[in-house]
Amino acid sequence: MLSVGLLLHREAGGEVEVLLGHMGGPFWATKDDHAWTIPKGLPEEDETDLLAIAEREFAEEMGWPAPDGETVDLGSCKAGRKTNHVFARRADFDAASIVSNTFELEWPPKSGQMQAFPEVDRAAWWAIENATTKLVKGQRPFLDRLLASLT
Repeated sequence: MLSVGLLLHREAGGEVEVLLGHMGGPFWATKDDHAWTIPKGLPEEDETDLLAIAEREFAEEMGWPAPDGETVDLGSCKAGRKTNHVFARRADFDAASIVSNTFELEWPPKSGQMQAFPEVDRAAWWAIENATTKLVKGQRPFLDRLLASLT
């Protein structure tokens, strides 16, 4: 399964920061470390333009179009049964302004009641050293690739 994402980055106070989204829903509600993700998602049927997929997924999870900026292809990385493909873009974004799309889940479990939860419940800018702790483990290689692309 392929998932495609867009990792925004900026420089602040001489440090590289990345924009990550905290995964929504009851499973992630009380988790912080390794509970953040690069905005990403699955291609729809017949979609082949990976950058367009990444931009669409960013817009769905953040509620706003991806800002323009210099874009670099960070390639693919296998994480369990999923392969993630990520692009990096130098751009700024107001993390407090997100309005994520939602998913439905039976909650509480076995209650027969469906509830809607945001895919991403909040977003924040993280310095790379902090992002390595926040980001889910399977996506951490993209931080190293981003740093390598900036040198």
